[in-house]
Amino acid sequence: MNANHPRKNHSQKPAICLWAQAGMIDDKVCQEEFQCESCQTDSELRKIVSRSKRLKAEGKKPVGLGAEMVFWKDRMRELPLSRRLCLHHMKGRIDLRTCTNDYNCINCEFDQYFQDQYSVHAVLKPVDLLDAGGFKIPQGYYFHKGHLWAKVEAGSEVRIGVDDFTLKLLGLPDKIETPLVGKQVRQGQGKVVFTRGANAVALLSPVSGVVTAVNNKLRSRESCTITAPYTDGWVMRVHATELRKDIKNLRIGSEEKQILTDEINLLYRLIQEVDQPLAADGGLLGNDLFGKLPQLGWERLVKTFFS
Repeated sequence: MNANHPRKNHSQKPAICLWAQAGMIDDKVCQEEFQCESCQTDSELRKIVSRSKRLKAEGKKPVGLGAEMVFWKDRMRELPLSRRLCLHHMKGRIDLRTCTNDYNCINCEFDQYFQDQYSVHAVLKPVDLLDAGGFKIPQGYYFHKGHLWAKVEAGSEVRIGVDDFTLKLLGLPDKIETPLVGKQVRQGQGKVVFTRGANAVALLSPVSGVVTAVNNKLRSRESCTITAPYTDGWVMRVHATELRKDIKNLRIGSEEKQILTDEINLLYRLIQEVDQPLAADGGLLGNDLFGKLPQLGWERLVKTFFS
């Protein structure tokens, strides 16, 4: 292994493991699409590095496989600046670019820009959509009972947004407020505040973790516009700390369709209590139901669908 010659994978398919690109192991094909938190190899290598550090801290000399093993980012940091490859290039997403922020992606302006552009317009662009009574459900998105969606991105990063049901039921918001970058959120806690006029609802976070980015366009009345809930409807990114556990409490695909169909049927009954059947919409629920039927009552809708 040669630490001075990290391997590039931008032009290679399949992709090469980050540890291999840093020269810490022999070439290994990444089978996890760089979702390192679910990779057994990454887990084992981290254990070896941790054990080596512990022995050194105790004044002992590591031997065997872990004697010279360090975390792949630490090995990359040993290289000259001109050869410290950007993580996004190592993952094959962009052309050659070097890291200028010592691999501290969370504080990197380019990483923020890249995630906003690449993840929103490429990763988050739904390909297959299920339909439940006129409401759209994109494949590959996870849904929380509080009507925020979650899309797993690189590593343990999860992008969170407002679903189609919320926007059609409550209408377009005047603003959506989230915790600031660096703040912690917990699954099931109401940390995303959706405001319309004098009314507000605290939407429940689908995952636990640390906020790494927010959609500032949604934080003010002047710039808060959502034309597509599953792209520009994202509200924040979270570095999930309990992703495997949290996903068990989320719904995806046909499971979400069934639950949403039940909620739509309940909504029909509520509408018929305060108004005539939806003949004008051909039986389908249209946009901005609260705006068209304020007699439904904001508090009633919130208690029924967002608690």
